[in-house]
Amino acid sequence: MKRFSWFNVTALTLGFAFLYLPMIILVIYSFNESKLVTVWAGFSTKWYGELLQNEAFLNAAWVTIKVAVFSSTLATILGTMAAYVLVRAGRFKGRTLFSGMIYAPLVMPEVITGLSLLLLFIGIGLDRGVLTIVLAHTTFAMCFVSVVVSSRLVSFDNSLEEAALDLGCTPLQAFRLVTLPIIAPAVISGWLLAFTLSLDDLVIASFTSGPSATTLPIKIFSAVRLGVSPEINALSTIMIAIVTIGVIAASLISKQASLRQQRDEQAAARG
Repeated sequence: MKRFSWFNVTALTLGFAFLYLPMIILVIYSFNESKLVTVWAGFSTKWYGELLQNEAFLNAAWVTIKVAVFSSTLATILGTMAAYVLVRAGRFKGRTLFSGMIYAPLVMPEVITGLSLLLLFIGIGLDRGVLTIVLAHTTFAMCFVSVVVSSRLVSFDNSLEEAALDLGCTPLQAFRLVTLPIIAPAVISGWLLAFTLSLDDLVIASFTSGPSATTLPIKIFSAVRLGVSPEINALSTIMIAIVTIGVIAASLISKQASLRQQRDEQAAARG
C-alpha cells in the first residue's frame, strides 16, 4: 500500500500553501523597492533601514522583548513547580481543582482571559503598564510550560532521586542536582514556547496594556488599520524569523531530550 497517494499529496500541498503562502508573499514584498505594497518595483532593503529609524516601533519592540523575557521566566518557574506538584504529589485534596485552574487558560478564550485580568487590575487599583502585561502573559503561558514539563516528569526515573536522598541529599538538593538537570531540556523548551506566545500576543495585551506600555503586536495592529506600509512588512518578517527560530530551537531541544532518554534507558537495560 502506498503511503502517499496523489490525493494526499495534493491535499497536503494545498493545506501548506493556504497556511504559509501569505507569509511567503509578505516576506518577499518586505524587500520591495516601491512604497506600494502590491506593486513590485525591484529588490531593496531600504525599508529595513527605515524601520530601524522608527522610534515608535523600536520602543514598542523593546517593551515586547522585556515583557516576553520576564513573563516567560516567571511562567517557566511557576509552570515547573505546578508540573512537579501534579506529577509527584499523587492524589491530594483539591488536586482536581488545582489541575483545572492550571490548564484552564489552554481552553479559555483569550478575550475572556484578558477581560477578567483587566477587571482584576482595575479592582486592585493597579495601573496598567509593563507589570500588568507581564502578569497577564505569565498567567496564560505557565499552563503551556506545565504541560511540557509534566510530559517529561511522567517518564522520569524516580529511583535517581531516591538514590540521591539515600546518599544524604535533602529533597531540595536532590531536585537541584538530579531532577532539574535531567528535565532541563523540557524546561528550556517551555521557556522558548512561553517566550514565543508572549512575543506575538495581541488580544490579552490589548486588555492589560496602558498608554505607557504598548507592545509591538498592538502597534502593528494600530498601524495596519491606516494601511499596510512596507515597514510593517519588514517588521512582520523579522517577527516571523524570531518566532520560527524559537519554534525550531524548542523542537530540537525536545528531540535531543527524547534521544538522550532513549540512550539512558538502553544503557540501563544493558546494565
